[in-house]
Amino acid sequence: MQHDDVVWAIINKTHCSHKVTTQTQHFCRNEFNLTGLCSRASCPLANSKYATIREENGIIYLYMKTAERVMFPAKQWEKVKLSRNFEKAIHQINENLLYWPGFIKAKCKQRFVKITQYLIRMRKLKLRRVKEIVPIQRKIERRERRREEKALVAARIDNAIEKQLLERLKKGTYNDIYNFPQMAFDAALKAEEVSDESESEREDEDEREVEMEPELERELQAVEETDEFVEGDSDMDSDEESDSGHRDGAEVGSDFESETSDIEDVAEKIVSRKKPRVEIEYETEVPSVSKKKIKH
Repeated sequence: MQHDDVVWAIINKTHCSHKVTTQTQHFCRNEFNLTGLCSRASCPLANSKYATIREENGIIYLYMKTAERVMFPAKQWEKVKLSRNFEKAIHQINENLLYWPGFIKAKCKQRFVKITQYLIRMRKLKLRRVKEIVPIQRKIERRERRREEKALVAARIDNAIEKQLLERLKKGTYNDIYNFPQMAFDAALKAEEVSDESESEREDEDEREVEMEPELERELQAVEETDEFVEGDSDMDSDEESDSGHRDGAEVGSDFESETSDIEDVAEKIVSRKKPRVEIEYETEVPSVSKKKIKH
């Protein structure tokens, strides 16, 4: 049979591996401690009848210890899983701790409330975006940078050697055929094929342009002919209108000799805008018409 007062006297006055002493208070690091304080009521070692609340992987359990199971350390703590529903879990605590001291019952409920609150906060933080701090590995970055620089230098040297060898082969410095790497040989063949294709495309474009030039010249000639025809029609229309105006002016001048001078001035202004050939014809026709009308 365990004597709780003797155990507490030894733990309190002598050494305890779970005790943490500060300037103001004593704390307990035992995982089954209900309050986290080193006191007679909350010490799990000095109480043969004890209960506590613990959380394991997001699930809350009620742990209970009685004096009958003290002699069996593997079966010392009875484990009861509490419901996720808050009201049902409180009801389970009340049922299991029905005849237990009020201090242990109240502290178990208080601990259960605190654990449920921090589990809710954990779930909210998981749903929210959290910035992850990633350490920068300076040595690995430096090593990779050096390797990249060396690879670039090696690639440039290889390209320069390849160009020199190709130039020498084209010039005919090597009379015999040498065995070159297959990849370099294929790359050179592909480059030559691409250059041949580009030259053939340019030649096709030049031929198309040469074929299109006579068609464009024909179209331009047709456009110029249509423009000349339209200008000629407009000149003929203007000439006819001017002829009819002159004749009407001459007839009116024969009947009314007082207005002939004004009409001739207007006719001369209109005729002056036309070609000199038309002016001569108008001057010869106007007096002949006036003479005939005077004889009648």
